[in-house]
Amino acid sequence: MNAWSENAPSGSHRAEGERQLAAAALCAAATLALSGLWVCYLLVNLGSPGVRESAESLGVLVYGLPAAAAGVLVHAHRPGRPVGWALVVYSMAVILPAVLAAPVWLEAPPAPVRTAVLVFEAFANLVKVTLWYSLPLWFPDGRLTRRWRWYVGAVGVWVAPQAFSYASEPERFGLPNPLADGWWADGTALLNDHLGLAQELTHYALIAVSSGVMLVRIRRTAPGPSRRPLLLLLGAYLLWAAAQSVAYHFGDRWHWPTYWLMVGASVVWTGSVGYLVVRTGSWRISRAARRILAGLLVVALLTAADVAVVALLVGGMTPSSSADALVLVGLAFLMGAGLRRTVAWAVGLVDRLYYGDRAHPYQVLHTLAERISHAGSSQDIPETLCATVVETLRLPAAVLAVHTRAGTRVLARVGDPGERQHHFEMLHHGTVVGRLSVGPRAGEPVLDEQDTVILSSLASQAAPAVASLRLQEDLRSSREQIVTAREEERRRLRRDIHDGLGPALAGLRLRVENATARLPAGDGLRTALRDVSDDLGMAIKEVRRITDRLGPAPLGELGLTGALSQLVSSFDSSFGPSAGDSVDGVRPAVGADLDPSPLPPLPAAVEVAAYRIAAEALTNVLRHARATRAEVRVRVDADALTLTVEDDGIGLSADANGSAPGDPRGVGLRSMAERAAEIGGRCTVESPARRGRGTRVRAVLPRTTVAAGDPPAPASFPATA
Repeated sequence: MNAWSENAPSGSHRAEGERQLAAAALCAAATLALSGLWVCYLLVNLGSPGVRESAESLGVLVYGLPAAAAGVLVHAHRPGRPVGWALVVYSMAVILPAVLAAPVWLEAPPAPVRTAVLVFEAFANLVKVTLWYSLPLWFPDGRLTRRWRWYVGAVGVWVAPQAFSYASEPERFGLPNPLADGWWADGTALLNDHLGLAQELTHYALIAVSSGVMLVRIRRTAPGPSRRPLLLLLGAYLLWAAAQSVAYHFGDRWHWPTYWLMVGASVVWTGSVGYLVVRTGSWRISRAARRILAGLLVVALLTAADVAVVALLVGGMTPSSSADALVLVGLAFLMGAGLRRTVAWAVGLVDRLYYGDRAHPYQVLHTLAERISHAGSSQDIPETLCATVVETLRLPAAVLAVHTRAGTRVLARVGDPGERQHHFEMLHHGTVVGRLSVGPRAGEPVLDEQDTVILSSLASQAAPAVASLRLQEDLRSSREQIVTAREEERRRLRRDIHDGLGPALAGLRLRVENATARLPAGDGLRTALRDVSDDLGMAIKEVRRITDRLGPAPLGELGLTGALSQLVSSFDSSFGPSAGDSVDGVRPAVGADLDPSPLPPLPAAVEVAAYRIAAEALTNVLRHARATRAEVRVRVDADALTLTVEDDGIGLSADANGSAPGDPRGVGLRSMAERAAEIGGRCTVESPARRGRGTRVRAVLPRTTVAAGDPPAPASFPATA
C-alpha cells in the first residue's frame, strides 16, 4: 500500500499534524481575507486609473483559492504531508503579488515602495514557477525524497532568471520601472540573452520529467483503488500545462479565450487534488480539524458578505454617504450578533459533510425507529436495520445474524463487510440473541468512538425485535432440519434399494429364468418357476415405485445436472411431437444454462427442491404461458444455488398469486414457494418489466442446509466491540 493511503498518525504526531493544519488554515484565511480586501478596494475605486489593469489579475483567485483549500484538505485528512504546504504556498505566491500590486496601480507610490513590490513579485514568481514544475513529484505519497528535493532546487535555480526578468521591464504598474536600470537589469538581460531559448525548450522537458516520474510511481506503488484519482490528477496537470502553452503562443491574438482556458484548466487540477484527498483519504478527521475547517468556512462567508455589501454601496443602493455609514454600522452589528450562530452553522455543515447523520446520533435512532414502524412485517426489520446503518453512517456493509439452536443464521446482509469486521452483540433479558457486524470504511482500520456509540445504541434498540425473530428462526431451522434429514434419509434409502435390493431381485429373477429354460416343456416345475419369475418381476416393479416415491428417479440415476438436462429436453419443442396438454398444442423452445457445468454435489434437500421447482415452473410455462421460448438458468456459488426459469409468454395476471381464483396455477406457485421456504430459501414469481410480458421464477436455495445432528452454535459471539 502506498503512503498516501496510510492511516493518519496518532499521539504526538497527530498533535503536530493539527498544529500544521492550524497554521495552514491561518495562511489560507489570511490569503482569503486579503483577496476580499483587494476586491473591495477595486470596487470602491471604480473608474480610477489603474483599476482596469489590476482587475485583469482577478482571475488568479479562481485557481489560487482552490489550491489553498486543497492544501488545507490535505492537512486535515493526511496530517504531516508536505504537499499540503506546497499547495498553500503556491496559492499565496499566486495571489499575494496581485494583491500588493493593486494600490501601486492606483496610488502611484514612490520608487522604493514600487521596488519592494517588484522584488516581492519576482521572488513569488520564482516560488510559483518552481512549485508548478514540481507538483507531480509530490504524488502519490505526498512527500519529496531527498533526491527529488535536490532536483526541485536545481529547477528553482534554472527558472530564476526568467522569474526575475519580469521585474526589469522598462515600465511596470503604468510607471517607469526603478529596476529597469542598473545591475539588476543588466544581469537579467545577460542571462536571458544566453538562456532564453534553452529555458523555453526545457519547459516541456521539465513537464515530461515530473509527469513521467509520477506515472512510474503510480504504476509501481499505488494500489488499485487509488490509481484512478491519481491518473485523473496527472491528466489534469497535463491539461493545465497545455492550456498555459496555448496562452503563451496565442495569448496576444486571443487574449480572453486563452486566459480563461488557462484558468479553467487550473481549476480542474486543483479540483482533482481535492478529489484525490477525499477519494483515497479517510472521512474520519479529528474534532480539532473539524473546528479549524469550520472557522475557515466562516472566514469565507464573512469575506463574501463584505464584498457583497461593498458592491451594493458602490452601486448606489443608498441615497447618501450618511446612509452608507449606517449600512456599515448595521452590517457590523449583524455580523457580531450572528457570528455565534454562523459558527454553529459552519460546524454543523462540516460535521454533516464528513459524518452525515453520525453527527446527530439521536437522529440516527429516530430514523431507525421510523423505518421499523413503517416496515411491512417483522421479517423486514433486519433488512431495514442494515440499510439504515449503511446509509446513515456511510459504512460499506452491515450484516445481522441471530443465534438459533441450529447455529448462527444471517437474517440480512447489505454489502460485504470484509475480513476486518466489528461485531456488536444484541442482548435481550441478559441473553445474546443476535449480532450486528459492520465493515470499516476504506482507509479506516477501526471504527471511531462515535460510530461505536451509535452502533451499540442501534443494536440495543433492535434487540427486542430480533429476539422475536430468533424464535421464528428456531422454528424455521427445526423444520429445515426435519426436511433435510428426511431428504437425506430418502436419498440413502433410494440408493440402498436401487443399488442393493433392486439388482439382487433382478439377478435372482435371471437365475430363475435360466433354470426354467433348462427344464423340459411339459415339466410341472417349469410352470412353478415361471410363476416365481413373474412374482419377482412384480417385486422389481414395486421396488421401482418405492424408489420413485422416495424422490425423483432422474436425480438418483443422473444427478442434478443430468436430471435438469433431461427435464429441459422433455419440454423442449425440438425433441419429440407437440405436447397435448399445452395451451395451444405447441411446446416452447427451452434452453438450459448451468454454471458451473456439471453442478457440484449438493444436499439432497437442495437438489430435490431445485428439480421440483424447475419442473413445476416448466409445467406452468407449457400449460399457461403461451410462450415461444423459455430458459432454465442455474448458478451455484459459495453460499447458494440460484434457479431462474424465464419465458416470453403472456405473463402473470393481476392477482397477488399470479392467477385467478381457483386457477391451478396458484397451487403450483404456492408449492414452489413452500418447497424453497422449507429448506431456508425463497422463491419469487414476477413479470419482468418489458411491456408486462413474460414470467420469471427465481428460487434462491442455501447451498448447505442444517442437519438434525449438527451441534448448535456457542451461546455467545466472539470478538464483540
